[in-house]
Amino acid sequence: MTAQNGSVLAGGVLIVGTGLLGTSLGLALRRAEVDVRLRDANPETLAEAVRLGAGRADDGTEAAIAVVAVPPEVTATEVLRILADGGADYVTDVASVKEIPVRQVRAQAAEPGRYVGGHPMAGREVSGPGGALVDLFEGRPWVLCPDEATDPHAVTRALAVARLAGGIPVTMPAAEHDAAVALVSHAPHVVAALVAGRLADAPPHEVRLAGQGVTDVTRVAAGDPGLWTEILTANADAVAAILRALRTDLDRVLTALDTGGNDGRAELRAVLAGGVDGRSRLPGKHGTAHVEYATVTVVVDDRPGQLAALFADAGAAGVNVEDVRIEHSPGQPVGMVELDVRPGLAPVLANELAARGWTVR
Repeated sequence: MTAQNGSVLAGGVLIVGTGLLGTSLGLALRRAEVDVRLRDANPETLAEAVRLGAGRADDGTEAAIAVVAVPPEVTATEVLRILADGGADYVTDVASVKEIPVRQVRAQAAEPGRYVGGHPMAGREVSGPGGALVDLFEGRPWVLCPDEATDPHAVTRALAVARLAGGIPVTMPAAEHDAAVALVSHAPHVVAALVAGRLADAPPHEVRLAGQGVTDVTRVAAGDPGLWTEILTANADAVAAILRALRTDLDRVLTALDTGGNDGRAELRAVLAGGVDGRSRLPGKHGTAHVEYATVTVVVDDRPGQLAALFADAGAAGVNVEDVRIEHSPGQPVGMVELDVRPGLAPVLANELAARGWTVR
């Protein structure tokens, strides 16, 4: 823990809600030697988070800052409770929607400036403390939404929490945040759910052909439907605007397919090229500019120790693996591991792995 962050968080951090985000944050702050107290309405969930090492059960002492990590529909209620009962000097939260809780706190709190809205852009398709990861926030944007009424000390302490958890702080108005997450998170979740939903009643022989493409597209569809219903409802206007634009795009594709011929193909190509352009704007590793990596594909036996051996040999080759994907071969005792590396290093890694006995495609 740096001296500056240590001083502003000397009173410890209270985390309210020990689900995926709350427990992951507790693990990250404990790694940084911050005193973390945990509170949850569910005793079993709280006990599991404590057992995992995310902190200790709240003893009622006042914390330097509280982080509210509960579903969006009750975020403002918990923030208001802490501001009123003195559980912490200042309060932030991790809810994925910001305008509603900020507006509710501003309207009802006696000292609304002690609260600053926050949202780490991190998560998983699993929920609960059992899915928590100590590095969940590492290199991910952590949005804070201060306004003219926010106490600077609240921002300072929220920034300390974000940095110690490994996040990259970003500040923006609440309305801008909600519009942004509608585009990059909320609407994509709906699209993933719609695509995955088409699989539910599909004939088994069709689903059996599924590969990595549909797996990637539908991964987030495994998220908790109850939580996502609350998220989408809380950000309804911004999400609806994106989905209406997507509906227009789908109509454009349908028209092109119905038209056929050169005109239809030209329109389809334009739509698909737009997708390539859009994807190229996504931030890359650690929030840096997007880089298209080269891929080395290795056939790996489905038995213990193979992945560890592959990564060890890649390390011995002196090539850093930027990303990895695993695809199992249906009905076969092997899988294909795709290793993404910096452009120009793929031949080096492929030759080194082949020399060490790996089957490289």
